Amino acid sequence: MPEGPSVRKFHHLTSPFVGQQVVKTGGSSKKLNPASFQSLWFQDTQVHGKKLFLRFDPDEETKSPGNNPLPEPLLKGERKKEAGDQKQTLGPDSQKISDQSSQSDSGDNGSECLGGDSPAGGAQRWLQVSFGLFGSIWVNEFSRAKKANKRGDWRDPIPRLVLHFGSGGFLAFYNCQMSWSSSPVVQPTSDILSEKFHRGQALEALGQEQPVCYTLLDQRCFSGLGNIIKNEALYRAGIHPLSLGSLLSPRQLEILVDHVVEFSTDWLQGDIFVTIAVWNQQESRLWSHSVKVLATAGRN
Repeated sequence: MPEGPSVRKFHHLTSPFVGQQVVKTGGSSKKLNPASFQSLWFQDTQVHGKKLFLRFDPDEETKSPGNNPLPEPLLKGERKKEAGDQKQTLGPDSQKISDQSSQSDSGDNGSECLGGDSPAGGAQRWLQVSFGLFGSIWVNEFSRAKKANKRGDWRDPIPRLVLHFGSGGFLAFYNCQMSWSSSPVVQPTSDILSEKFHRGQALEALGQEQPVCYTLLDQRCFSGLGNIIKNEALYRAGIHPLSLGSLLSPRQLEILVDHVVEFSTDWLQGDIFVTIAVWNQQESRLWSHSVKVLATAGRN
């Protein structure tokens, strides 16, 4: 699933639509009624780890406390791209078509659940978006099939939700779970890409008597960190994934945290080549191979 840097890219994609009204909706979701977003105002967007939070209000004048700006690391490496003004329809095929046969959305079984059809009637105005294995957000265009599915059909993925705005642009959400909440669940001290990330707290967690690979994937300590970041940081630090944190020196743990933050920031700022570490248990050797991480937001 998308890791912290990719979700921050999604946050960047949605930010230009803040302050605009939803004028048309679409999507294949059966548990979420896309029409419930009709006429709502998109007021704010925030990100924490692997989760994206979007605020919707029924009134244009309703403002969210402290509109969250773009992440600082993203601003440094940002390249301006003009959004296309071409209007499109609700999406490929019909709104009610299931995407079970879609190759790119095969990891989503329509498991998103919402506490209600619309936030307009209560205090739950934040939409929490959690992305699946092939989760993504596309802007002013729809995802297209890259290969045939198991049935041999070349069918384009069907978005879970499509939101058209007054400017003529739209957002298409793929392979994700959504739920309403009263406020974003944000803990900056554990977010590896936050300026408030607490190194001391991270070092204390890594020093426990358990394999460091498990601790790194604990979102309570390293929010936004996934397998790619974990493997790369461990490889660069020269640490075996199953090493007990309590047996590593303080210096080793500091180096590991340095690589986690450095690699995550580099990934956020642009396309990079990474070395993914693969542990071969039979030969007890650490192998590696290089792969390209496409940091272009909105692409799988």
